[in-house]
Amino acid sequence: MPRRSPLETGEPTTEEKRDARVILNRLKKRYPQMGTALAYTDAWHLLVATVLSAQTTDENVNKVTPVLFDRWPTAHDLAAADPEQVEEVIFSAGFYRQKTKSIVALSADLVERFDGVVPQELEELVTLHGVGRKTASVVLAEAWGIPAIAVDTHVKRVTNRLGITHSSDPTKIELELRDLYPMDHWSGVSMRIIQFGRDVCDARRPRCWECPLADRCAYPEKALRPEGG
Repeated sequence: MPRRSPLETGEPTTEEKRDARVILNRLKKRYPQMGTALAYTDAWHLLVATVLSAQTTDENVNKVTPVLFDRWPTAHDLAAADPEQVEEVIFSAGFYRQKTKSIVALSADLVERFDGVVPQELEELVTLHGVGRKTASVVLAEAWGIPAIAVDTHVKRVTNRLGITHSSDPTKIELELRDLYPMDHWSGVSMRIIQFGRDVCDARRPRCWECPLADRCAYPEKALRPEGG
């Protein structure tokens, strides 16, 4: 019987926390050092890069950000940029028109309300144009090491399959994970799960036969052998 969400039952049980800890420890063994693959030099660069990373690869973003930040190195610069010129620079990152609108508006917000300085509070970050909890949490955890858990499609899929979360809502999943792990572990959770989702727990073809978490996994449609194996 699958366990109920901590949001529905209150605090998770000791057993549930132990199970979650075992999962994280195995991921730490697989990925001793893990951080975002986005290239950045400061919180501002990471914030913009994370917005650009939606629906594309980190590699694609890393190809355009050096040019972007060379031409518009600060929020003040990007807020005043010609959108058509920005579109030309970020074109290969996909959805370039919408992303240009987002990062220019984000820059204007940052200049107007925070004098171009990225705030270190989640509640303030999510008030910026185009910045949700996931983006804000990435910046907090990666740029400053502030405890935060970012939930993307990989985190949702992997934690649901493992049975340590049950919601389809990213905010609820974040809160479930916060309940399961001590605060000083939060910053290392997301990136390890994301990489594991890319390497092993694929959306369409999970490599269950080589999964180090198979004995902890509640997913009923496990692929026990490779296709054709």
